[in-house]
Amino acid sequence: MEFSWSFIIDIGLVSVALLVATYLRSKIGFFQKYLIPNALTAGFILIPVYNYLLPALGVTTNSLGDMVYHLLNVSFISMSLRSAPPKEKGQARGGVFGMSTGVLLGYATQALLGLLLCVIFFPGLHLAFGLHLPLGFALGPGQAYAIGKGWEAMGFVGGASVGLTFAALGYLLACFGGVVLINVGLRKHWVSEEALKMMSNKDMLRGVIAKDEDKPSAGKLTTDTEAIDSLSYHLALVLGVYLLSFLVLKGISFLLSFAGNAGNELATNLWGINFIFSSVLASTTRKVIDKLHIGHLVDDATMTRISGFSVDFMVAGALGAISLVFVGQYWLPILVLSIVGGIMITYTVPWMSSRMFNDFRFERMLMLYGVSTGTLSTGLALLRVMDPEFKSKVSSDYMLSAGLTFVIAIPFILSINLPAKAFVTGDMKYFWLMVAVCTAYLIYVIIAYCALAKKRSFAKPRQLWYED
Repeated sequence: MEFSWSFIIDIGLVSVALLVATYLRSKIGFFQKYLIPNALTAGFILIPVYNYLLPALGVTTNSLGDMVYHLLNVSFISMSLRSAPPKEKGQARGGVFGMSTGVLLGYATQALLGLLLCVIFFPGLHLAFGLHLPLGFALGPGQAYAIGKGWEAMGFVGGASVGLTFAALGYLLACFGGVVLINVGLRKHWVSEEALKMMSNKDMLRGVIAKDEDKPSAGKLTTDTEAIDSLSYHLALVLGVYLLSFLVLKGISFLLSFAGNAGNELATNLWGINFIFSSVLASTTRKVIDKLHIGHLVDDATMTRISGFSVDFMVAGALGAISLVFVGQYWLPILVLSIVGGIMITYTVPWMSSRMFNDFRFERMLMLYGVSTGTLSTGLALLRVMDPEFKSKVSSDYMLSAGLTFVIAIPFILSINLPAKAFVTGDMKYFWLMVAVCTAYLIYVIIAYCALAKKRSFAKPRQLWYED
């Protein structure tokens, strides 16, 4: 009898890479000095394995990509099932609305930059090419691949491959750019005194806890092991919500199919952002649990461990799934858009975050930088360097902002095929209509930012990081 070993091979290779990365972090000063997360190191170890070694053995990255997709959603669910952080006295500027504004900033600026750079400097390209900048950077490989695949039927040769290439470069920018920002922030004291003390902890720098040190608790049991193991119970809750999100999206896709091609295209796009549906359903489930007064059966620390597992394996797997063969004839516009876009993101995210928020400013900036260049996985990976237990409100605020962001972004998602339609029909009005949509989003972001930042909005414009 034959069994499928594909999943075990993928999860086993990621596991070995994580173990090797953990050893390297504990022994080599370079990884400690620059606070490089083990998952990122593991991902770079896997890139040559999946690009050169495994193809010769007939193993592809398809199943690895599936694993990353599912772990992204599991991470969102486990974080959203945690109890809400206690309310603090006074109102913190930004919060959920600020996180949503920061995400939409990435959509608007990257889309405008990509579209205008391509139409001005690379007029021979497919008119939708520039939208791969926000798709690959701000939305991630799932959206970039799914929408790029649809564009192939509209004349974009290699659209899916180009999307994955932008997503790969976005991950690299998130990894290296994020680590640079962390180190600059530490050096220039952009972070709190508490965070500075934490960063000087030798155990944290090595990434492992010494033999003679007290080991912190990883969670509390909420069930009797004789009946069901507490970890099994929490995993069942997470995966049960995930099944529910699958059924909900299936139902939505069925209803959208009656709208014809436009409905089917929207349904495909929605599957790429399944994490938003998963997060909303998980948050709703948590509210039901609290209403039933059984919140004591859900341990926040255990949910954090599940999320941490998902993030580690997700980041390593996502980097391992990067293909190095999809550059080809598009290498120059890909390089130009990525470099210019990367510079813009690295400047605008810290600049706006330091003025828009007044609590956990550096942590919020890291989260927004990660999701503006990679996906939620890279945002959480960067955040976890400063907030290992996700004790701050940053991660929960981002989860809560996902639903608001999705609602506001619906016109953007519905308009995403306009440049491709302009290429097929030869009518440029569709292209400029997309530019107008992106401009409207940018205007909205500026208004929202000014409402949040108030007097700080444009104070000390030459300073990357605002300080009173």
